[in-house]
Amino acid sequence: MTVVCNASPLITLSKIGELHVLPKLFGKVIVAKEVFQEVTVIGAGRPGASDVQRAPWIEVKICGNAAQFASWRTQHGLGAGETATILLAQELSASLAIIDERTARGLATGLGLSVMGCVGILESAARKNLIADLRSTYQQLLASGTYIDRAILNRSLTSFKLSTL
Repeated sequence: MTVVCNASPLITLSKIGELHVLPKLFGKVIVAKEVFQEVTVIGAGRPGASDVQRAPWIEVKICGNAAQFASWRTQHGLGAGETATILLAQELSASLAIIDERTARGLATGLGLSVMGCVGILESAARKNLIADLRSTYQQLLASGTYIDRAILNRSLTSFKLSTL
């Protein structure tokens, strides 16, 4: 399974101590060079930077189509990381693109890519008993300052027959 991940899910999962679920769910995770730079260089000293830099299960790849990269950045108004993630996922015929940002998710889905965000990752981890308490994990997510619609979290908790936040 080829999985390509954007910066925000890496940072978010690291903030709440759940980055370890990615290799348990997917083995190797590929990130674009722009994403790696965003998290480890631009984000040096911030949540996720050292965790991502040390993760042996993260493989950094370079997008091959610079013209498409430039065109999508202009056309869709996405950041370098989101654009590179989508382009790389497409180039690699990835099984999954892990992206949280709404506009980027829309573009990726429109291109026929399968997309999952942090909530989907945490739900998958809960189903495989990789996290002990999904509700408490969502509370940590909110407490970490991550912007996420509480209704999304509550729908997820309801689907697991757990009390809402």
